[in-house]
Amino acid sequence: MDREAVLGWCLDMPGAREEFPFGPEPSVIKVGAKMFALIGGAEPVSLSLKCDPDIAQMLRQEFAAVRPGYHLNKRHWNTVVLDGTVPEQDVRWMIEHSYALVVKSLPKRDREELARLGASGG
Repeated sequence: MDREAVLGWCLDMPGAREEFPFGPEPSVIKVGAKMFALIGGAEPVSLSLKCDPDIAQMLRQEFAAVRPGYHLNKRHWNTVVLDGTVPEQDVRWMIEHSYALVVKSLPKRDREELARLGASGG
């Protein structure tokens, strides 16, 4: 799995957009005003995602490539090194989990708008 595939999965989420607040890299993927993914540009590519703290610990124990969030709150963020050792379906699940956690924290008006976007497929 490469950077472009992971970026595409992130941007497929309703209302997701890519920003570059730190320069040309890393890509910061947001929904509403909040980040749910950060994608590094160096090889191997790293992907930082928000995660429920208990699930974060389980993932770190299961996969050597899943580590506490790099330069992020280590309780609530994991950094996944995309070295091929974490199955694609698990990476996709982690992206969806991060997105859902962030959406849940958005104001009701924003959540309702995202629900309309998701229902319309956009």
